[in-house]
Amino acid sequence: MPKINIITLGCSKNLVDSENLATQINDKNIEFTFDEFNFDADTVVINTCGFIADAKEESVNTILEFAQAKVDGKISNLYVMGCLSERYKDELTNDIPEVNQYFGVNDIKEIAEQLKIDYKKELLGERVISTPSHFAYLKISEGCDRTCAFCAIPLIRGKHKSVRKEILLKQAKNLAAKGVKELILIAQDLTYYGLDIYKKQMLPELVENLSEIKGIEIIRLHYAYPANFPYDILRVMKEKNNVAKYLDIPFQHISDNVLKRMRRRHNRKQTIDLTEKIRNEIPEIAIRTTLLVGFPGETEKDFEELKSFVKEMRFDRLGVFTYSEEEDTYGGDNYEDDVPEELKQARADEIMEIQQQISYEINQAKVGKIFKVIIDKENENYFIGRTEFDSPEVDNEVLISKNKNLKTGEIYPVKIISAEEFDLYGELV
Repeated sequence: MPKINIITLGCSKNLVDSENLATQINDKNIEFTFDEFNFDADTVVINTCGFIADAKEESVNTILEFAQAKVDGKISNLYVMGCLSERYKDELTNDIPEVNQYFGVNDIKEIAEQLKIDYKKELLGERVISTPSHFAYLKISEGCDRTCAFCAIPLIRGKHKSVRKEILLKQAKNLAAKGVKELILIAQDLTYYGLDIYKKQMLPELVENLSEIKGIEIIRLHYAYPANFPYDILRVMKEKNNVAKYLDIPFQHISDNVLKRMRRRHNRKQTIDLTEKIRNEIPEIAIRTTLLVGFPGETEKDFEELKSFVKEMRFDRLGVFTYSEEEDTYGGDNYEDDVPEELKQARADEIMEIQQQISYEINQAKVGKIFKVIIDKENENYFIGRTEFDSPEVDNEVLISKNKNLKTGEIYPVKIISAEEFDLYGELV
């Protein structure tokens, strides 16, 4: 039986693309797997990331590793798809010719044909999932219309294109029928959803419709752009018990000087007003944000302002990237990358040190409280799950002693008995 291994690098949006390819491959006469370390397959497809320097390096190294495996006869065919391949196809073809063929981000039909698989358009509402069977990502749009100075995504993925609501509802119903309980909505920009095809922001209506699907117990929102935020989504969060009180909003910075240079469409006051309004409407909400340090022109004063912002806002979750210059972006073309790499990393470390203490204090406040916890997996000592305030891979985990038998994918009431900076320990109630 032919065996195809699909390796996904980068974000959850890439993961959905890999799953859509797997849906086309899903045939009783073909075995496929999602395994980064599997060299036993006849054919390997690498779905690459090209967002920042570190991600590019990881993608190139992975391609080289499997190119050598092909030379050594461990695999027969090697194909590369995704963001890196979309942007640097010619360079990759010249530098790593061992790859059979390179494809872009929207070439699933062409990849299927290369794999000698009949592309079936009628499967567009179907999904093979590579995550644990109880949660899945739902990509509601592709591309981005924003023009942030540091970001190459619009160059790679193109303009914003919403997926029609009826297709998303069909896909969500199919996922629920397969046992998916948690839907994680993703896009480059959730808040823009619907503007291109419905001429209005449709995220609140979409989430309301998804919340009515039988079997969907948690709906989580990732990547909401701060400008023109659709406030009606807060009403939906309050009214629908299965919409998690969780929001991922990448603010990137707080200094008006840096935000203007970044070509963001929000300023300091709008950022703080938005955060306060969300928390006033839903006091228990967990807000996750992402920051970018070391952007060209970021002064020590700008960075001190950012540190103060982190201390004052006390975000539940926070991640930090260091700026990497991207060719053909506004920042890459117009600004000198004038912040030394060592200083960028030092600033990122300083922010995370502040956030570590904040996270510890927030987690300590949860001790003694009871939360609904969905079980993701288990190891030798613990069942490992998450509360509604935690997303998989990036947020806190709840570790529960194995003195009772719990089932993966089930939701249980759990009392938090102790806490660390990024982990909670609990016991079944």
